[in-house]
Amino acid sequence: MTERFDCHHCEKSLFGKKYILREESPYCVACFEALYASTCEECGKPIGCDCKDLSYKDRHWHEACFHCSRCKSSLVDKPFAAKEDQLLCTDCYSHEYSSKCQECKKTIMPGTRKMEYKDSSWHETCFTCHRCQQPIGTKSFIPKDNQNFCVPCYEKQYALQCVQCKKPITTGGVTYREQPWHRECFVCTACKKPLSGQRFTSRDEFAYCLSCFCDLYAKKCAGCTNPISGECLEGPPEHAMAAPRLDEVQDLSPWNCFCAETLGLTEVLNRGGVSASVLPALVTRGTRQQVTLPL
Repeated sequence: MTERFDCHHCEKSLFGKKYILREESPYCVACFEALYASTCEECGKPIGCDCKDLSYKDRHWHEACFHCSRCKSSLVDKPFAAKEDQLLCTDCYSHEYSSKCQECKKTIMPGTRKMEYKDSSWHETCFTCHRCQQPIGTKSFIPKDNQNFCVPCYEKQYALQCVQCKKPITTGGVTYREQPWHRECFVCTACKKPLSGQRFTSRDEFAYCLSCFCDLYAKKCAGCTNPISGECLEGPPEHAMAAPRLDEVQDLSPWNCFCAETLGLTEVLNRGGVSASVLPALVTRGTRQQVTLPL
C-alpha cells in the first residue's frame, strides 16, 4: 500500500501538487499562504509563494509595491531612506530632509558619513582644518573665529608659549609679571614646589615660596633664631611684630618679635647693644608701640 503524503494543515493529498516544507512538515500552497505568508505594507494583500518578498525592519512588500512614497519610483536594488514610516528614494529624501554641507553647500546624501558640530553639518571630506586642510574626522579640534583647527595647528597659530618650557599652553596656565606659564612650570626657584594658588614672593625677579624666601633671605630673630617675615604680623604670639615697621628698628637689632617677652626685655636689649633706659615704654604683648632710640 502506498504511504500517504498529505498537507500538514488540511490533510489533503499532496501527490502531484506543489507544496512547501516548514519545520519539516509539508503544506499545500493555499494553507501555507493562509497561515504563514507576509502581508504587503503597500497593498495589504498576502505575498504569495510565487512572489518575491522584500522586507525592511520586519515590514514586507511585493516587489511591485516596493517604491518611493513620493515619486513612486521603484526602490528595488536601489539605496533608500526611511522617514516617519515612509520609504523615500535618495533624491526625494535629500530634497526634503537632508542637511547641507557647511563647506561646499551641497546636500549630504543619505548613506554618506556626516560630521556635525553646533547645528552645522559637513561631508566627512569637507570637515578639514582651516590651516593644514587635512580632514579632522573624529580627532579633537578647536573652533576659532568660525573656523575649525586641528589641535597642532591651533597651538602653532594661537596658543601662548610657556616662558619656562617654551611649549604651548592649551589649558589653564598662570600669568606672572605679564608672562604666561604652565601651572606645573610656575614653581619656587629654590624647592621647585608649585606656586599656583599659593602665597609667594619674589627677589631679583625670581619667585619663591614663603618658606624658602624666609630661609634664604629673611633676617633671623636674635632670640629664637627663626626667620622674621611678614607672616609674623599674624603669627603665633611669641613671634608677633612689636614695631609697626621693620625698618624702624632694623639698624639696631633684629628684634621684631615678642621673643623679648620670653627672655626678658633687659636681656634682649643687652644682646642688641641697647640700654633699657632709653626706651619710653616697655613693649607688651598685643600692643604696637614705636621704638625710638637715640642716634
